Amino acid sequence: MIRFLLLALLFILVARAIWKLVDSIIEGTRPGDRRGTAPPVKLVRDPVCGTYVPPRPALSVTAAGTTHYFCSERCLNEYGTSHKAQGSSHKSQM
Repeated sequence: MIRFLLLALLFILVARAIWKLVDSIIEGTRPGDRRGTAPPVKLVRDPVCGTYVPPRPALSVTAAGTTHYFCSERCLNEYGTSHKAQGSSHKSQM
């Protein structure tokens, strides 16, 4: 009798575990139902310090047709100082 009860309990636990697994798989495959996740953003590299930053809120400079993005004003100023010494012109955007 105890053997039957233990097997029944084991069967119930295994069935519940499988049900939760299947339910989580189904829940994860629903399109557009992802809560708390932001869309991916392509990051660009700061040429001065190497930090990766999102291009939208970052400071930027266009020099010779190429746009460079910066993590801070310190990196922007350092880039401007080094490129003014080299004689290139640039335009700053925010």
